[in-house]
Amino acid sequence: MQLRTRRREEPEIVVIPLIDVLLMLLIFFMVATSFDKYSQMKIKLPESSAAAETTDRPVIEIAIDAQGRYFVNKQELLNTQTDTVKQALQKAAQGASDPQLILSADRMTPHQAVITAMDAARQLGFVNLTFATSSPAGEKQ
Repeated sequence: MQLRTRRREEPEIVVIPLIDVLLMLLIFFMVATSFDKYSQMKIKLPESSAAAETTDRPVIEIAIDAQGRYFVNKQELLNTQTDTVKQALQKAAQGASDPQLILSADRMTPHQAVITAMDAARQLGFVNLTFATSSPAGEKQ
């Protein structure tokens, strides 16, 4: 009969797999947060101020009616193709590299018509875009 007790080994905590998992999580979160997509167009949303903003840049007004027809500086375009809108914007810019664009669209305008106008402006490098709105009926500015 053996009465000697066995010597118990102290349990060891192996931290190397834990470090590997934490490193992989760190890399995952670093990569996942770098997918933040920045917009190529700077869009100024309308504010509720009565004073109009003054700029020394040329102003181009793009109006879109309920049927999706385009008007650049109050002149109707021949068709609704992106190339036509781009040509009209270039002509209205008169060589300016960064004009102020004001986009006025009827509330019943097809969404695609607004996107086409914004896309044409982006392709030309025009990034200062303001959406024109009207105040609700009965509300004074």
